[in-house]
Amino acid sequence: LANAADFVEDFSEGYSTPVGEKGRSLSGGQKQRIAIARALVRNPKVIILDEATSALDTQSEQVVREALLTSARGRTSISIAHRLDTIKHCDEICFVDGGQIVERGNHEYLMARRGKYAAMVEQQRL
Repeated sequence: LANAADFVEDFSEGYSTPVGEKGRSLSGGQKQRIAIARALVRNPKVIILDEATSALDTQSEQVVREALLTSARGRTSISIAHRLDTIKHCDEICFVDGGQIVERGNHEYLMARRGKYAAMVEQQRL
């Protein structure tokens, strides 16, 4: 899950390797992948992801995103993100500006409206 097995199996003691208080010996990306894997293994009905892939490199992000898409089936997933390419697959996107929902719909709908969401997507493509 979450592409964590790849690096955990490389540890000297595998899954039994001590990682220090609060995972001190892990990178930010490794901590994120372990946190996601721990959440998914519990098989919750609702999962909330707040900037879930922010510390991951592009390759790891893609693998984790695919794992999250697969695991989202049959459950409610709420994703909070500033990198909009990480949420374009969502069934519904709420674009918040100044604490208010100013646009709502799926990626295609919001892009067609050419509002604030579309402007930010275009800005992030640069």
